[in-house]
Amino acid sequence: MCLIAFAWQAHPRWRLVLAGNRDEFHARPSAALARWNDLPITGGRDLEAGGTWLGVTDAGRCCVVTNVRDPRDPQLGASRGLLATDYLVGATGATAHARQLLARAAGYRPFNLLTFDAQAAFYLGNRPEARAQAVTPGVHGLSNADFNTPWPKTRALMARLAAWTGTGDADDFTPLFAALADERQAPDAELPDTGIGLERERWLSAAFIRGADYGTRASTVVAIGHDGRGVIEERRFGPEGRFLGESRLGFGPHAAAD
Repeated sequence: MCLIAFAWQAHPRWRLVLAGNRDEFHARPSAALARWNDLPITGGRDLEAGGTWLGVTDAGRCCVVTNVRDPRDPQLGASRGLLATDYLVGATGATAHARQLLARAAGYRPFNLLTFDAQAAFYLGNRPEARAQAVTPGVHGLSNADFNTPWPKTRALMARLAAWTGTGDADDFTPLFAALADERQAPDAELPDTGIGLERERWLSAAFIRGADYGTRASTVVAIGHDGRGVIEERRFGPEGRFLGESRLGFGPHAAAD
């Protein structure tokens, strides 16, 4: 994922509402949102490394990972996607997992990781050094920098999610998908300088990125209720933003027994 906003313990029905875009090269093979046959995970799947960028489980766990935008970093280490998969299939809660991962975080490619269970939520990263931070109740954002870094598109998505939590229909995610589809670019004065040049900073400043070789591949909304029941919805896109399809799946204790 490359753009995420989420509300943790801030909605009367949902303990977690997360909206995010996965930006990736279109040539990288991926599987659509589904229940995996070999692991107790529901999510999309990276068919190159075998992991996921965003997944959930019937036990109410959720995990999402982004890279860190820094062209000077050699991108060495284990796959980031395995971080999400390992957390989702593990039995360790978010708090204990954060302590354990902190000791080995440097061995992975640059990452930002969000982990959620029924009681706790954590942000973990390994650039410029390994760190873990408990997530407080409220609306937060993440992109390819750091937790709650105020990039324009992150602030905008957070604001629209906050508005939805206060006034929206709890079952209608249309406003969240509209926010994820926003192609407006930020003014030059508000752009970050991540070392990729002004033209690319402009292009990547939009929530939805349209391109022939690289762009937004999936827009996803996750909602997990205080009762553990949840829904995950994904909309998929190809080169130049061509719509490829959508999926919506329920999960939670009821799903495991169905």
